[in-house]
Amino acid sequence: MYDHKNQYRCTIIRGKSQKEMDDLLPAYAKVLDEICPCDVDDFEQRFNNAFSRYLPESSRIKKTLDNHRTEISGKLFGMYYESEDGKVYMSERTQKYLEDNDQPAFFKDICYKMQFPNGMQKSNTVQERIDNGICIRPNAFLLKFLQIAQNAGLDISKDDIGYYILNSKDVLQGKANPYEVLEVVANDKKNGVQRKIVVPGKASSYTMQHINEQINYLELANLVRITDDKHVFLNPKESEAIDIFIEGWNKKPDFDVASYDMTSAESKKEFRYAWDAYYARLSAYSDKFCTSIDALSYDVDQKAELSAQKIKKDGRINLTEFGDEGEAVVFAYEKDRVAAFNRHLANKVIAMGKQRGIGYDIQSVIAEPGDRAEFVKLIEVKSTKRLTCPDVNDNLWVDTLNVTRNEWVAAQQYKDMYYIYRVYFTKRGISMFILSNVSEKLQTGRMQATPMTYRIDFGNDSVDNVIELQLAGGQNV
Repeated sequence: MYDHKNQYRCTIIRGKSQKEMDDLLPAYAKVLDEICPCDVDDFEQRFNNAFSRYLPESSRIKKTLDNHRTEISGKLFGMYYESEDGKVYMSERTQKYLEDNDQPAFFKDICYKMQFPNGMQKSNTVQERIDNGICIRPNAFLLKFLQIAQNAGLDISKDDIGYYILNSKDVLQGKANPYEVLEVVANDKKNGVQRKIVVPGKASSYTMQHINEQINYLELANLVRITDDKHVFLNPKESEAIDIFIEGWNKKPDFDVASYDMTSAESKKEFRYAWDAYYARLSAYSDKFCTSIDALSYDVDQKAELSAQKIKKDGRINLTEFGDEGEAVVFAYEKDRVAAFNRHLANKVIAMGKQRGIGYDIQSVIAEPGDRAEFVKLIEVKSTKRLTCPDVNDNLWVDTLNVTRNEWVAAQQYKDMYYIYRVYFTKRGISMFILSNVSEKLQTGRMQATPMTYRIDFGNDSVDNVIELQLAGGQNV
């Protein structure tokens, strides 16, 4: 029988604000891509040195840098792991993010793998939760609860989620089900009863901050929306991902923390290696967690409508002609921009995405007053998806993107004719950050480039031995 008065504080690793999490993720990934794999003994210094450039000078202290390295990027986000071979490796989750630039998909994966108890806390905290019988997939339970609450026409607030679910010992022990929790919530609301987590002598930062952060990660994952009055709603355009979460609401967590002995130093070490390796791996459903532009644009009040959707509805663009939605958006923007300057030049905007190896996606024209109006403008489009848009006025904000060898050569060759359009698809719409004359900015230090791959060419004088294997049927390979 569910007893809402049976309260239990089950915290997570303290992060930053939602906007900071969105901004920090690319920075963590860039640093790890630069330094991994590396020796465990060198990892601390290399990470701290590389990450310090993303912090104001006053915050470049060891304690702050260590927190970003161990607590947030490591334990909370699972972006790297230490192997028993003495090396630190990037996690599968980080590698995927560097490839697809889909930040909501990254957060979906960590939300899916989140469980209580877990290996993020200190051993005594883990043992205390084992002793209290804590055993739940919190996000699966919460999403199931929100689903049935919305079907019942009941609005749920952050305070409701905190008190009745994420701070409820019966829920955290896996003894309650969403339906009986909803029955209690509905009855309280009917009687005008509002309940909040209250701890005598403690401020709301103690009682609700960890609750707020857990809900924030679900919004960063694009699975829920939080209204101005702090009510939480499911994003119906993420129904496939939500259904995957909900399917496991009454299943035990995948990683059996209770099977490890927290009183033995050797067992605790084994537990840490096992948990870190488990959490660093992508979930079995990671390929189902990609974020569509339509799903990202969902607004509870249906006030937000992306221009990308207008483009598709108007039928002016067939997205199959492009490599991604970002190219389609930039193509439409350039067509309109050039036509507004001189409609006779609009046909000079050409999609080049299918011509591989040329180093840019769109050929346009300058279309600005002066004698360069008809000069060619070559555009490489780099798209990313995230909940919030970066603040271009933030002097410490830094983004990162990968370019191919052909794109690098084109930037050097075409100089002030070459542009990169960084397209951000966010909850509030589309933002395009235009980077002109990339070559000049690299030379003057306003942009930095790091070579990440090597090509090895070899001939017969490099071959030391040739092994010929034979198949079972007697044929040579």
